Amino acid sequence: MHAHRRTRNARPYPYPYPTPHEHHPLHPHPHPRHPAPLVGGAAALVVALLATGCDSAPGATTGAADDAAFSTVRFELGPRGGIQVSGASRDAVAPAGAHPASADRAHVFDRPDGRLLVVLRHWPEPVVERASRGRASRLPPLDEAAVETAFLVDTANWVRADLDGHPLRWLRRDTIRIDTTNVVTGDTTRLTLSAPHGGRYGQPTPAAGSRSCEGLDEHTARDAVLPEVEAGAPVADVLARLRKQCLDVQYASLPGSARPGTVERVLVPFAGRRDAHVAAPPGGSIELPGRAAGSTVLVDPRRPATMVVAR
Repeated sequence: MHAHRRTRNARPYPYPYPTPHEHHPLHPHPHPRHPAPLVGGAAALVVALLATGCDSAPGATTGAADDAAFSTVRFELGPRGGIQVSGASRDAVAPAGAHPASADRAHVFDRPDGRLLVVLRHWPEPVVERASRGRASRLPPLDEAAVETAFLVDTANWVRADLDGHPLRWLRRDTIRIDTTNVVTGDTTRLTLSAPHGGRYGQPTPAAGSRSCEGLDEHTARDAVLPEVEAGAPVADVLARLRKQCLDVQYASLPGSARPGTVERVLVPFAGRRDAHVAAPPGGSIELPGRAAGSTVLVDPRRPATMVVAR
């Protein structure tokens, strides 16, 4: 009896019962009478994992991280700036500077490859409190130039841009401009960027302009045909018409008579006069007379056309 006990206690490793290193899906309960083949199988499994698993594991982890790299970012601002950035992916947003938009012309920001550039146009913060600040006035301050504040967003994939809760377009490695200079004092504009959910991968949009737009001088006024725009038209349709005329486009959101989320009107920049636009469809105090859809107008390519979306 004592001899048998000494023999059992003196048995070398492995023990008759499997250790954590000896478990395998194909052998959940190894037989205690055959320890030697089990050790060989476990060693072969470890070698196989070292040979194949080390190369594939980082890739799998990176893919899962990429899928969750971007969720939602929201920009909130008023006509006087005061920009707030919120959302689960706000860490993906980096400031890209702020510059005056002299003569209502767009500032050219650098956009690295793979990033989304968000440009927010607003009036500068007043240095002193003005008596008329609390009034709901749409008149621009004539002694000041608008400011464009930019942000770079690392989206890693397609995202959908919503303006005040209404979808605009899908974006990736692109630029989007939002204008709040015509917003009533105290009002807030919200631009939301959200990644596809539920397995959707976004909806690519055609490249800006066309082949006929390539090589055009960005500093020389040129002719453009005023597109036909009707109140209530879808944003995507009007955007395609403006791109066909090689126009840069920015967006604005205002209360209007059209159905919320559709185009209220488009303001096409007219060359030679600061802050002068041709409105389509006709109407309003900012329209230049004698210009209807299909007319040829002289546009300033350094000033973006503004698509006003109804709230």
